[in-house]
Amino acid sequence: MKLLVINGPNLNMLGIREPDVYGKSTYRDLCEMIEAHAKKKNIEIEIFQSNHEGSLVDKIQEAYGKTDGIVINPAAYTHTSVAILDALKAVAIPFVEIHISRVEEREDFRQISFIRPHAMKTITGHGFNGYLEAIDYLAEAL
Repeated sequence: MKLLVINGPNLNMLGIREPDVYGKSTYRDLCEMIEAHAKKKNIEIEIFQSNHEGSLVDKIQEAYGKTDGIVINPAAYTHTSVAILDALKAVAIPFVEIHISRVEEREDFRQISFIRPHAMKTITGHGFNGYLEAIDYLAEAL
């Protein structure tokens, strides 16, 4: 099984950006945690992060026919990007939406998710562990 983990804008700033919301662990810590978990589960994993919407769309499209599932944290693009939604719908790869923070308890604009209605599952507020839960969910569901 091969999974793609896609992270949107500012996730590369983990540990620096709003540590009271996102914690003090770094993006590197997150990637190492995901990779170790995937290795233990015998899952091939690719992790991708970009601050650019088009790069995220390109990565989703490149996954067509090569990836069994996607774990995606679109970050700020969750609330704005029809392009990411359209890319996910076009490739029809099963995906889980993930958010480190509990977005449903944050600002009003964060209540909107363009991709949530099409996700197999949404995980919010479980910190970095949410990624592991998403990987396990996809591994079991697929």
